[in-house]
Formats: sequence, structure tokens, C-alpha cells
Amino acid sequence: MIKASDIMTKDVATIRSSATVAEAIKLMQERGWRGLIVDRRHEQDAYGIITETDIVYKVIAFGKDPNQMRVHEIMTKPCITVNPDLGLEYIARLFADHGLVRAPVIQGTLLGIISLADILAQRTLIEQPQSVVWEQDIQTATRQARSICAEAGVTSQACLAAWNAVDEIQSEAAHQQAKKLLKTAFEEYCEEFPETMRSRMLDNFCSG
Repeated sequence: MIKASDIMTKDVATIRSSATVAEAIKLMQERGWRGLIVDRRHEQDAYGIITETDIVYKVIAFGKDPNQMRVHEIMTKPCITVNPDLGLEYIARLFADHGLVRAPVIQGTLLGIISLADILAQRTLIEQPQSVVWEQDIQTATRQARSICAEAGVTSQACLAAWNAVDEIQSEAAHQQAKKLLKTAFEEYCEEFPETMRSRMLDNFCSG
């Protein structure tokens, strides 16, 4: 699964909230950035963000002097942040729900920044939809489970563990795609080998 840490831009700098908007514009132009993270005043403080949209809509559109205005006057703080382990679909959903164009990636400290462009740059999403990837993962895990059960026995702990892994993948896929599972791969397998279901029920009973 593609995560925020895989696609984020690590080349990111911060700017003080007390800096002028003109300083922010200069830094953006020098680095070719379209947004800046506003640094925290102390460790318990939240990060902020200032974007080119903020500058255009809140400064230039009103004829205000960027040399006189401060970053803290137009920034968004606290800003919505992204966990580096967040999956790509969840990131896209977060951006859609909040109308985001970019957001900092933070886990304790600032790690990078992620934008709509970073998401759209993932060509695999176009060439191979995530639903297809999930289906491939499920099929692979199912084949592995069947192979393990054939070798270790349909009532073995190894067999049950393998099907538990398949269940987890199917459940996560159904959750991300907002689908209801009518029948799991394990249930289909148990139609062939009913003793496997009895073994799982006994295992669950004995484990509490």
C-alpha cells in the first residue's frame, strides 16, 4: 500500500509566523514552492500553513501591502496534518473532505509536505485501480492459505492463522471500498472443508 511517507516532498522549510508576507513570497519564488509550513513557537504549539491562495485572496485581492502584513494574519493554524503511515486513498479522502490542496506530514516533528500533485503523480492509480490491487492481494493470500492448509492440515493452527490473514485483508478492502462482504474466502473454503470452521470455533472457544 502506498503511504504518505512514500510520496511526500521532503524538501520543505518553515517560516516564522512573525515574518512578513513579502518574505513568504520571496521564499516561495526562490524555491518554487506553492505553500509554506509555519513553524511552531514551542513544542506544544501547532504547525500552521500559508499558501499562494492565502496570499492572493487575502492580501493582493484587497490591495494590502505584503511588506506590512505578517504571516500569522493570513495563515491557517492549526492546519490539518497527515500521518506518514496514512494510506493513499485515506489521504485523498482527507483532502476531499476538507478541500485541501496540500498538508504537512507530521509525526512528532515535521517530515515533509504532500499535495494534490503528489497524489496525482501516482500513475499506478490510473493504470491499476486500488480495487484491482486489493483483489490481487486477496487472491494471493487465499492461494497461500490453501497451500498451507494442504500441507499442514485443514484443522491445524497454521491453517487457521493463514485464513485469519486473508480475513484481515478482505475486511480492510471492504472497509476502504465501502462494500459489504457477502461471503468471505474463508467461508467459501469451509464449504469444501467444514471441519476447518469447526476447528476455528473450537479454537475461539478455548481461547476465551
